[in-house]
Amino acid sequence: KRVYITMKMNKEVVMVRLSDIIPNRFQPRLTFDEEALNELANSIKEHGIIQPLVVRRIQDKFEIIAGERRYKAATLVGMKKVPCIVMNLNDNESAEVAVIENIQRKETSLEEAKSFKKILDKGYLTQDELAKRMGKSQSSIANKLRLLNLDELVQDAILNGKISERHARSILKLDNKEDQRKVLSE
Repeated sequence: KRVYITMKMNKEVVMVRLSDIIPNRFQPRLTFDEEALNELANSIKEHGIIQPLVVRRIQDKFEIIAGERRYKAATLVGMKKVPCIVMNLNDNESAEVAVIENIQRKETSLEEAKSFKKILDKGYLTQDELAKRMGKSQSSIANKLRLLNLDELVQDAILNGKISERHARSILKLDNKEDQRKVLSE
């Protein structure tokens, strides 16, 4: 399934000062692999930024919509300006684009769940409407959201790639958090 969101986008690449860029408040990705970030920083130092960040203007700053890893890596290598494409999006559209961009980059199922919850908590979409926009089934959205009912240690295991979503859903059958932790350790 393909997801299409109509957006107002300036196709022009502009150079924006890093000091004028702020992270996305709706960033779905919760963890950034430090080693991979350092590798990206080395690549940027050697070759520059190949793919511009996507940002939107918020007062006198630019909020990242897509490209937070590139932003972090550019900061690590001491760049002063980065190439950006500026989009004209409201908060809801920005949150949706951030989720879509991270899904396409394959975030963890827990990060997806937290992203979906953030959008649903805004109250402008139902689970079914969100599913259609994301190109997923409503049951897929519901299953991801159920992961948020897991014990914190189990959620950390998902985030760190120690267990899969399938393993996590098996653990969900246990209502007691202590039992969930016990099964996780086994």
